[in-house]
Amino acid sequence: MTDLAAITDAAKAAHLDVMGGLHEGDGTVILLGPARGFWTALKASPEWQDGTPDPVDRWSLRVIGALAARLSAEPLFPFGGPPYLPFLRWATDTGRAWQSPAGMLVHDVQGLWVSYRGALRFAAKIALPAPSPSPCETCADQPCLSACPVDALSAARGYDVAACHGFLDTPAGADCLTNGCKARRACPVSQAFGRDAEQSAYHMSRFHR
Repeated sequence: MTDLAAITDAAKAAHLDVMGGLHEGDGTVILLGPARGFWTALKASPEWQDGTPDPVDRWSLRVIGALAARLSAEPLFPFGGPPYLPFLRWATDTGRAWQSPAGMLVHDVQGLWVSYRGALRFAAKIALPAPSPSPCETCADQPCLSACPVDALSAARGYDVAACHGFLDTPAGADCLTNGCKARRACPVSQAFGRDAEQSAYHMSRFHR
């Protein structure tokens, strides 16, 4: 039977990280997200270079589909609905992602850059590590709460989409559009992960359009 180490190694070879796992019934769901080197691999891919829409989703379909076939798993994706699979619930059920004070998910390794490109469902139960503590519990300053220039992010109040978009339309919003959300960048765990600024700029442009 495939174990977590083998899945992790296979994912790394495909420029993906294992973002956590959970048991459902007698099976196991393993969540996958971009690893370091993902952006370089994506830009070199046929999906990026063919000029047609949704290159990231199409890359995910091809790469995770091939990974699933290799590992005898079922590929699952957070897009393509409705209906949509419960990726947010799965993420928190892994014990490696939590709601941050700013409202966004925070991951134990990727911080507020957390992103899921897909998952693998295995028919058997795979041994998983014990849950981690949330990094927010020991983050005394919680800079994600004060970094947003228009105070648009809060788990307590919800996400003020209009304020966020309005700021991005101003000259001062260019920093967020170019380098990624300031609140995400302020998270100490996000800073340690070191996500590619060009990747953040691409996703911000998709959000802002």
